[in-house]
Amino acid sequence: MVSIGIDLGGTNIKAALVDKKKGFVHSISIPTHADLGKEHVFDRIALAVKELIEEQNATPIGIGMGLPGMVSLDRQTVKNPPNLPGWKVENVSKEIEKRTGLKCVIENDANLAALGSARYGVGEKMESFIMITLGTGVGGGIIYKNKIYRGTSGMAGELGHVIINYHGPLSNSNTRGGIEAYLGQRFLSRFAADTIRQHSDNPLYEKFHKNFESLEPVDLHNAAEKGNSLAADILRQAGEKLGYAIVNYVHILDIRKIVVSGGVAKAGKWIFEPAYETASKYLMPPFREDFEIVYESLGNEAALLGAASLAFEELR
Repeated sequence: MVSIGIDLGGTNIKAALVDKKKGFVHSISIPTHADLGKEHVFDRIALAVKELIEEQNATPIGIGMGLPGMVSLDRQTVKNPPNLPGWKVENVSKEIEKRTGLKCVIENDANLAALGSARYGVGEKMESFIMITLGTGVGGGIIYKNKIYRGTSGMAGELGHVIINYHGPLSNSNTRGGIEAYLGQRFLSRFAADTIRQHSDNPLYEKFHKNFESLEPVDLHNAAEKGNSLAADILRQAGEKLGYAIVNYVHILDIRKIVVSGGVAKAGKWIFEPAYETASKYLMPPFREDFEIVYESLGNEAALLGAASLAFEELR
């Protein structure tokens, strides 16, 4: 049995043919051309689906799609997705079914990354876990008893907007001190640049002072690995903030397994160790039992696998 998983972003449309038992069969990526409007994007998605089917001579049971934004409880409609100009409240499923002849079900992309981990990644052995995606922003998904926990209207899991400092910096949600304002790649890089500017004798200043825009968390990781104490301290502070957020997640949900993915997570132990130490310190003692933080190495593939899994589970 095969299905098609789609990960719709503002820059690229990624599509994959997935076998339920074996995983990836074939995947492609094409530009979204989001600036040309929603109808053009729907046509581009249909083009990617057609290309996959014809290349692989496949008969998929349907399409699962992940995209940013708030998705309705019936998994048909998305509300005001970011990075997709002109989109408001759109019945994406209907538009894709009309163009492809295949049933389509949609879900928030971070939720599908969690589902992909649950079906094909480190989350496969966990009945329940909280996934935190540290990318351009901070997203998340909650797996409870092997299913996505969606709340009363399908919009649960906006973990990046949990506030840990009411007087902190602004994030994309226009609130102060949300965890995204500290751990989102853009915000972490900006904080790092501001800190490095104050240390002109540091090798990181020498390397990036002419173009701090190119500084990424992986650069901090590499510098920390080489003994750069400033880089290690920047990542430690970020890890501590993550730990504070995790305390809130665990206390509210009583789920002790934390799965972390995304580009910022590649900083590895330099973020994970202070996050674990901070969370372990401030969690109430009963919540410390079986508490762990693990890295999901599937990367961007997790959302594609989750999208295909959603099709298997909802359209069979």
